[in-house]
Amino acid sequence: MTNKTNTARSVAEALRVRVLNNEAAAGETLDTIAGLMDEYGVARETIRAAVAMLAAEGLVRSVHRRGVVIQERVARRRIRRGQAVTRNPRYGYVFPATHDPGEKWVAHGQPYRSLEPAPAAVAETFGVVAGTSVLRRRRVMSPESEPPFQLVDTWLSPQAVADAPQVAEPSTGPGGYLDRLEEAGHGPISWQETTRVKMASAEEAKLLGISTALPVFEVTMVGHSARDDQPIEVTIKVIPGDRVELVTDLVRAESAAWPVSPVEVS
Repeated sequence: MTNKTNTARSVAEALRVRVLNNEAAAGETLDTIAGLMDEYGVARETIRAAVAMLAAEGLVRSVHRRGVVIQERVARRRIRRGQAVTRNPRYGYVFPATHDPGEKWVAHGQPYRSLEPAPAAVAETFGVVAGTSVLRRRRVMSPESEPPFQLVDTWLSPQAVADAPQVAEPSTGPGGYLDRLEEAGHGPISWQETTRVKMASAEEAKLLGISTALPVFEVTMVGHSARDDQPIEVTIKVIPGDRVELVTDLVRAESAAWPVSPVEVS
C-alpha cells in the first residue's frame, strides 16, 4: 500500500469520526474540498480519495460548489424476496416487495411518462434498435418521511402501447397499466426477475440523492405476453446499496436430510 493511499485512509477515518459524531446534520455541508485540504495539509487528490471512501459507505457525497455533504443515514431493511405474485382488489398486482406491504410509500417529485431512447438492454429485450423511442414511466419512491429509496422505470414495448393506448396516459385506471395490457389480449402476463449489483449512473445518483461511488441493486422484471410469449414490459428498480439486505431462507434438499444416512462401502 502506498503512502498516498495510507494518507487518504487516515483522512477518511478522521472524516468518518466527524460524520458519525454528527458534526453536521444530514443535508448540510461538512466542509469544502479546499477547506479540508487546508485542514489536513494534503493535496486535492488525497481529499477526493478519502471522500470517495466515505461515499462508498453511504455517509457523504461530494456536491459541486458546495463540498462534502452529509447523507441521511437510514436503517437497512432486511428483505425476504419471495416468488409469489398476489393481487390487491383495490390496487391490482402486488409483486415480491422491497418493503412491508402495509407501509405507506410516497413519491418524490411528480411521477411522469415520456418517450425516451431505449437503453441497449431494453431495446434488445423488445427486439428494437437501440435508441428507438420507447414509452417510459418513471417514479422515485420511498417510505413516508424517508429519503428516496428506489428509482422505478417501467418501459413498455411499442406493441404494448399500440394494443393498449391507455398505458401512455397519466392515469391508467383501476389495476394500472398491467390490467390494461391483459385486457388488450396479453393476459395472463408472466414475469422473470433478475437482480444484479452495479455502480449508480450520474442520473440515478442525482435522483436518489446519493454518490456515484455508492453501489446499487438493480432489480429488473420482464413481463411476457400470454399471446405470443414476447416481452411487453420491463420494470427496473434501482435501490441504493446502503438501504437493504436481501435475506433468503435456505431449505434442505432430500440429499441433505438429517440424520445423515450411513455411507455404503462396497
